[in-house]
Amino acid sequence: MAKLIAFDNDKYVNEQVSYIRERMHGFEGRLYLEFGGKLIADFHAARVLPGYDPNVKIRLLKELQEDAEIVLCIHAGAIEQRKIRADYGITYDADAMKLIDDLREWGLAVAAVVITRWEGQSAAKVFRTKLENRGIRVYVHEPIRGYPTDVDRIVSEDGYGANPRIEVAKPLVVVSGPGPGSGKMATCLSQIYHDMKLGQKAMYAKFETFPVWNLPLKHPVNIAYEAATLDLKDSTLIDPFHLEAYGEVAVNYNRDVESFSILKAILDRITGQPAKYRSPTEMGVNRLGFAIIDDKLARRAAEQEIIRRYLRCASEYMMGLVDKSARDKAEMLLGELGLKPEDRPVVPAARAASQIAESRAHAEDDAIYCGAALELPSGQIVTGKNSNLLHAAAAVVLNSIKMLAGVPDQIHLLSPLVIESVAKLKKDVLGRKSTSLDVDEVLIALSISAALTPMVQACVDKLLELRGCQMHMSHIPSPGDEAGLRKLGVNLTSDPVYASKRLFLE
Repeated sequence: MAKLIAFDNDKYVNEQVSYIRERMHGFEGRLYLEFGGKLIADFHAARVLPGYDPNVKIRLLKELQEDAEIVLCIHAGAIEQRKIRADYGITYDADAMKLIDDLREWGLAVAAVVITRWEGQSAAKVFRTKLENRGIRVYVHEPIRGYPTDVDRIVSEDGYGANPRIEVAKPLVVVSGPGPGSGKMATCLSQIYHDMKLGQKAMYAKFETFPVWNLPLKHPVNIAYEAATLDLKDSTLIDPFHLEAYGEVAVNYNRDVESFSILKAILDRITGQPAKYRSPTEMGVNRLGFAIIDDKLARRAAEQEIIRRYLRCASEYMMGLVDKSARDKAEMLLGELGLKPEDRPVVPAARAASQIAESRAHAEDDAIYCGAALELPSGQIVTGKNSNLLHAAAAVVLNSIKMLAGVPDQIHLLSPLVIESVAKLKKDVLGRKSTSLDVDEVLIALSISAALTPMVQACVDKLLELRGCQMHMSHIPSPGDEAGLRKLGVNLTSDPVYASKRLFLE
């Protein structure tokens, strides 16, 4: 089946690079470009804009490579609290190191790392030492008292002047970092302060992917942005500054609009003259909307993402990871577009699989039956059910790769003897209560079996085709299922129901 495309990556790169160069040439001096969102692996954008290359922003940085250098920021508090990135399941400091490695693989070097709001936190000290011992320049910026409202203190030797100046040489400095609140904007403004003190002109601009300023406020792509930032309580709105200055409707988000007056006041004070920007939208360099080539397809994809985010939030609320206000807002966004969870095709299929498992079972009354469903690239939906041998998620992965490889359903990829042997190890040696295999364990067992059987190897080769596929489970996945599916790149959702009555999940 031909892949449907809603986004033109080449057009986007050309538009974005040209616009950034135009901004650079619009004034004398260096441009500090705050780079929001993900530099690499932007799978949210890929889900709401079919055809979007998750690494397209790296392509545009490669186009600017001769004129640009990269600085990464990370909040010391995020390091100390060991904040986790949900998409990778790793801490923010580990994500920063991964990002440095990934950029190197693309031929892009990081000039320096800035630890912001540094107060000597022990974990941040370890992170700093670790980087410096590997030859990476690290700077620390301490909190500024009265930030961000005390402009007199901020734009002084006691404010930005107290921060060490990051040594940069190129006309474009891209300032990025893992997650929101990393201190990217403050780092940019601090650098402009130091440059101006040295007699070097400098200016600030902001790169964001979402929301898309030239799409309607209630366009599903912009609502999907709100659904993706429930933890930040972001909301999209009409930029009042842009409307007043230019009589043009433009979409922005609450944090940028709320901070614009203060940001403008700081820039005015640093440069000694009124800033050219009259609105937060004008401050941005976002050309994403001009590369959308199929609005109807983008709307449908964004609606699916909103449902996906709602289901994820509902499960996270059940696990105590988000508060009730986040879940309520996710539900409200769903209602704004008249959507329901069942509009995600894999949801009713997974629930039906769970009901079939329960109807056929002869187990104890307190047993819990799980179902899983995965939509293949062809659009065909494959289901799986839990058993004494396999988790439902593991079963659906095996069933999916068998279908992709053309292996008859009745043929076992993993011998029941092998599964029972692993189960015995889990119970008798590792002391596990649950002995059925999760996705992580099945992947290991598959790799061993593939070395002995060409048919299994043919199925293992099909695992790559599961990347980007949609999947739903009737119950919250176990840690082993979630980890295994994340590695496969499957877009997973689940109903907010636990798969076990036990409080501690292995």
